[in-house]
Amino acid sequence: MAQHNPPTLLLVLLLSTLTVNSSFQPALVLEMAKILLENYCFPENLVGMQDAIQQAINSGEILQISDKKTLASVLTNGVQGALNDPRLTVSYEPNFVPVMPQMLPSLPVEQLIWLVRNSVKLDILDNNVGYLRMDRIIGEKTAAKLGSLLMDNIWDKIAQTSSLILDLRFSTAGELSGVPFIISYFSDPEPLIHIDIVYDRPSNTTKELWTMPSIKGKRYGKKKDVIILTSKRTVGAAEAVAYTLKNLKRAITVGERTAGGSVKVQKIQIPQSEFYITVPVARSVSPITGHSWEVSGVSPTVLVNAKEAVAEAKSLLAVRSAIPKVVQNITDIIRRFYAFTDRVPALLQHLKSTDLFSVVSEEDLAVRLNQDLQTVSEDPRLIIKYTQDNAAIEEEEDAALYNLPEDSESLKVLVDTTIKVEILPHNIGYLRFDKFVKLSAGAQVEDLMAKKVWEPLKDTNNLIIDLRYNTGGSSSSLALILSYLHDTSKKHHFFTIYDQIQNTTTEYDSLPRMVGPTYGSKRGVYVLTSYDTASTGEEFAYLIQSLHRGTVIGEITSGTLMHSKTFQIEGTGISVTVPFMNFLDNNGECWLGGGVVPDAIVLAEEAVEHVRDIADFHQGLKSVIKGTGNLLEKHYAIHEVALKVSKVLFSKWTEGLYWSVVDYESLASQLTADLQETSDDHRLHVFHCDVEPESLHDVPKIPTPEEMGYIIDALFKVELLPGNVGYLRFDMMADIEVIKAIGPQFIKAVWSKIVNTNALIIDMRYNTGGYSTAIPLFCSYFFDAEPLRHLYSVFDRTTASMTEVTTLSQVTGQRYGSFKDIYILTSHMTGSAAEVFTRSMKDLKRATIVGEPTIGGSLSSGTYQIADSVLYASIPNQVVLSAITGKAWSISGVEPHVVAQASDALPVAQRLIAARQQKREQGN
Repeated sequence: MAQHNPPTLLLVLLLSTLTVNSSFQPALVLEMAKILLENYCFPENLVGMQDAIQQAINSGEILQISDKKTLASVLTNGVQGALNDPRLTVSYEPNFVPVMPQMLPSLPVEQLIWLVRNSVKLDILDNNVGYLRMDRIIGEKTAAKLGSLLMDNIWDKIAQTSSLILDLRFSTAGELSGVPFIISYFSDPEPLIHIDIVYDRPSNTTKELWTMPSIKGKRYGKKKDVIILTSKRTVGAAEAVAYTLKNLKRAITVGERTAGGSVKVQKIQIPQSEFYITVPVARSVSPITGHSWEVSGVSPTVLVNAKEAVAEAKSLLAVRSAIPKVVQNITDIIRRFYAFTDRVPALLQHLKSTDLFSVVSEEDLAVRLNQDLQTVSEDPRLIIKYTQDNAAIEEEEDAALYNLPEDSESLKVLVDTTIKVEILPHNIGYLRFDKFVKLSAGAQVEDLMAKKVWEPLKDTNNLIIDLRYNTGGSSSSLALILSYLHDTSKKHHFFTIYDQIQNTTTEYDSLPRMVGPTYGSKRGVYVLTSYDTASTGEEFAYLIQSLHRGTVIGEITSGTLMHSKTFQIEGTGISVTVPFMNFLDNNGECWLGGGVVPDAIVLAEEAVEHVRDIADFHQGLKSVIKGTGNLLEKHYAIHEVALKVSKVLFSKWTEGLYWSVVDYESLASQLTADLQETSDDHRLHVFHCDVEPESLHDVPKIPTPEEMGYIIDALFKVELLPGNVGYLRFDMMADIEVIKAIGPQFIKAVWSKIVNTNALIIDMRYNTGGYSTAIPLFCSYFFDAEPLRHLYSVFDRTTASMTEVTTLSQVTGQRYGSFKDIYILTSHMTGSAAEVFTRSMKDLKRATIVGEPTIGGSLSSGTYQIADSVLYASIPNQVVLSAITGKAWSISGVEPHVVAQASDALPVAQRLIAARQQKREQGN
């Protein structure tokens, strides 16, 4: 139960609403508070209450309320509002006479028997469904006294039923001690189940309720269905039964939300007054949920009017009784027909172990099984669904429908009605297939196709294959059509079909001999699709993409599941669709349907108009690909890598891997991906720009004297940390001429503050680079004047020169020296010249690097236009080589000595400094 108000404010809020005359005893409120402190089952919410009350009384804020019933109402509102507990009520009852109910166990056996017979009703309904109505939950002692009666007349009879309806709609009385007795009948002897924790405030004791290891009579067990009926009147111990069995997943609740009663409520007289306060003195917390049924009640699994609960329960049990048969039927169907035979054992095991406890309808069952099977199989074609009106099942089309007629005249009519051929403007061939008939190699068919299709199309510049109205057909015809679209000089594998029913695997390859001219593999093929393109039409579009033989233009296809059978589960509205064939593309990947996404997504009715623009774009692809390769060979820093990448790009174009590219934006993206994948250099990229981009490295501007102070403040942050540790952060590598210009002011404003520290932290986490010309100067401050140290070498592809970079013999101001500890902080943002500085200091063992691996940037990259296009390539033309190993490292970046999140790098470095200093002190 949520408690929202601070305890110390409880009665301050309450008493601020009171107006009690000082002549009327303030002790009434104090006594009420005392009762709450000693009896309220949430004592932790009352801490500090008495002091708060006393302060409120002493403040004089208590004014007069002359009417005592009004006072009781105000007290009730205050307590309920402060504690958020509607069970707390204060009443003024001058004539109240408390009645102590007689304890049931003390009644004679004859009266107990009469009570049980009047509060329990047992019946056996159709289909051996038990019906047990309990209007009172009998406590532990009463049950022990009537053990044999209950066993013989209730539990042993119920145990013989196939399922049970437990009716608690009229249960308004009972004892919580009887709850474990009932729960135990519906559970196994072992392990024992912890079902409730009851805290009693007056005695300040906690009692745990567990199921019982042994009971009189036969257990109902955990397998058979149990339905519990509830109503708004269901209260107390009956709620505990319903709540526990529901959350143990042992029963399904049907009916209305229960009353939301309490474990134990007492009406206590406020001493020396005629006021009474009703207080919940005990509370229940379920160890199963961590919550309680008190106040909020038990929400039913199936919400219906209480009067309709029995009929609903009978209907639900009918559904649940059919579940094993439905699951078994689905199991048999999957075992027999599912094409992914290697996935069948896992599916069947999952079906066997699936928890269907909470299934309350056929639709619910279908949804649950469908979600589970698709998750396990990872196959969207395997579908279980519920159709309320038992709509007609769409079966797999009979392949015989697409068989060719035997006589030549009928064959000619069929070809004329399913295939349309035209020559469009700009010498673009147009071939429309509205269905794929079963075309197979054979003189009659091939002669007809050669005359009807390939002869008219043989000299066109490009070919449109229109599948916008194609709803399927025979997959066997695909290999013949694809053979005409490939060179006959070598064999091509197109696709494979595995048929589980026939247990056959058929590979479809290019045909060795073709009648008539073939279209070949050089000219463009543009396949048009629409939302209506389905089944075999989708397979053809998919193969055009996977074989890299053309470009798909139009709308996403329908996603119709191919090669599947749908079975209606007898006597239900549930059907299961099982793919009995697997369609494997030329790479051996099984296509699971779901629709083909075109390379160019446009409205189907506009698809033809887009073909010419895309075909024109493809005409210029070769020069762009070759131009990119030429730029790499001329400018990329590592020549052998450039040669390799250039060759791969052209090979990909030759193999048709750029047919899917339909504009300059997508070409830039594809080229970038191919360049980076082949070279393993993420710095290479191609971008689209309508105007020539500006140079990224302009000649640096020398600051004026007025600008110098601003530049120093903007570039550098300096701080003195505890332990005489210097901290220097700079976020950009400035050019050497700029550094020389600001040098004197830099020495005074920045360097002088940290040069005499015991250790130095240089923060490069936010430094993305800049100019490399000042790196030798920066490094020189951390080494002695002599000897000069080799920092790194730079190979420049544009000049074919190698430059060895060393420290300087002279610097302005005081050097930091070559012995004091230096720590450099890095992140994934640290790049370019900042990396070179960091790597040089690391290679020469002059600094400890802390943070994240750096990105791997370039000292210099050139931007070059690709051929005469609107594409530009950014190409690193310099490579940095380690002074120690002589090997290039700039692509891979800098690996820190101590890896840490960038956000944690500074405190990590500080801890390292402190630990090293402590070690030195201990050594002394």
